[in-house]
Amino acid sequence: MASGKCAARLGPAERAEALERMRAQELDVVVVGGGVVGAGIALDAVTRGLDVGLVEARDFASGTSSRSSKLIHGGLRYLEQLNFDLVREALQERALLLQRIAPHLVRPVPFLFPLTHFGWERPYVGAGVMLYDTLGFATGLTRGVPGHRHLSRKRALRLAPSLKKSAFTGAIQYWDAQVDDARYVVTTLRTAATYGAHIAQRTQVVGFLREGERVTGVRVRDLESGDEFDVRARQVVNATGVWTDDIQELVGGRGQIHVRASKGIHLVVPRDRIQSLTGIILRTEKSVLFVIPWGRHWIIGTTDTEWTLDRSHPAASRADIDYLLDHVNAILSVPLTRDDVEGVYAGLRPLLSGESDETSKLSREHVVAHPVPGLVMVAGGKYTTYRVMARDAVDAVAHGLDYRVPQSCTDRIPLVGAEGFQALWNSRHRLAQESGLHVARIEHLLHRYGSLIDDILELVEQDPSLGRPLDGADDYLRAEIVYAATHEGARHLNDVLTRRTRISIETFHRGVGVAREAAELLAGPLGWDGEQVKREVEYYTKRVEAERRSQEQDSDQEADAIRLGAPEIVPVVAPENA
Repeated sequence: MASGKCAARLGPAERAEALERMRAQELDVVVVGGGVVGAGIALDAVTRGLDVGLVEARDFASGTSSRSSKLIHGGLRYLEQLNFDLVREALQERALLLQRIAPHLVRPVPFLFPLTHFGWERPYVGAGVMLYDTLGFATGLTRGVPGHRHLSRKRALRLAPSLKKSAFTGAIQYWDAQVDDARYVVTTLRTAATYGAHIAQRTQVVGFLREGERVTGVRVRDLESGDEFDVRARQVVNATGVWTDDIQELVGGRGQIHVRASKGIHLVVPRDRIQSLTGIILRTEKSVLFVIPWGRHWIIGTTDTEWTLDRSHPAASRADIDYLLDHVNAILSVPLTRDDVEGVYAGLRPLLSGESDETSKLSREHVVAHPVPGLVMVAGGKYTTYRVMARDAVDAVAHGLDYRVPQSCTDRIPLVGAEGFQALWNSRHRLAQESGLHVARIEHLLHRYGSLIDDILELVEQDPSLGRPLDGADDYLRAEIVYAATHEGARHLNDVLTRRTRISIETFHRGVGVAREAAELLAGPLGWDGEQVKREVEYYTKRVEAERRSQEQDSDQEADAIRLGAPEIVPVVAPENA
């Protein structure tokens, strides 16, 4: 069983070995895309006994899967659309993630729904939340979160003193769950590697191998070395999210799935700017807006606007930021200003689209297709239901193989770090005593690594200097930077400051203040010389400068043009026939 003691690494040596294995043998399945769905597919396939490879052109979770609202939820608003099956499925997945698959990474979080009308609104919203709670019971599992409760305005203000008294009449509190989305993806990939999957990032698909009509593998380019080679596989799965249509074009002709990108932006502000013991959810004219507790911060989001520009680095404009501030300030007694914003991030939702505006129904539900022999496509869906998407995609893979493949078992497989987590959590005071770290630090590490905390503590024992926090981002230990490179597949400074940690959005300097220290810590495990350290810091600094400037622009087009002014540390080369 995959336990904390034997969890696979995704370090430089393991990446090289994975590339060699994929080059040398025919696989049962190769997965294109290292977001949450691709990671889920790799884990589902390898635990069914298949020989699996996964390639990702950039860093793991570098697209949508690191830029979400970081919620594991059923989608309360889908009840208004009468989409009960989608909500039920998502709530069952929420229960699985909380209690069995990733209790170390997924945690319950409360939300306050302020009511603004007397009379009809409380019974209407209350009935919806009651149904939400009722649908949350999964077979063999409890809901995993407390039930909802009705609050008067006075009781709501005790929980959330920052609410403007005149902005609401009462409230309903309910519970959902949250996760560090990028960390979840890396943990899922490490779990897949522990069971035998071959995984490599910075490895771009530039073409498909064909035998007549049948797809027999992919042509990939190692973006770190420039080397190109073939990966042969009996089935290929396209799990590239908003890049789905691009990959379809590499196969030739129009595909069966079409994806439209919708941009959502989020703001991060310090916890002391909003006095509340609970998250808050608001209705807007377009969707819903969340104020989500996030450690010593709040995440505020999201927007929902069509995006047709660069998909690798979607940019947030001044208009996006002002939209969120205007809406949240409508219910706050002390308004937020742009000076309160520590971080901003923008992500793209992959929405399924029809052939025309007249017939299209943009949906969060997912679709799996088999457009040509040997190729499976999966798109749509939401983060919470990634495991169901993965299961359905591997079912399609199994259909294309000429021997019996076992049923999915990922509903019973904990991610690495889950096993033993509760026992370690109960022993956190002893761990603090033994390690010399404060118990609050141990709690933070347990929620990031679960039972893999032993790896971090071992690094600190070997080199006590790694037990110090970063100077300028003291939520994170120096050991965590080293571990990101040796165990978690980080190849560049940006990977660490943006995804393995959240320093890029949790500090007013957006990571620039710790860039040099972090790069020097990465130099050893990644084999960098002084020149590469300098390049990494310069690239990261330019990226942050470009993002800051883009967020001062009034339109998407202006923001996109400025954000693209920051070069890639490793250029991702466009396929010649894309």
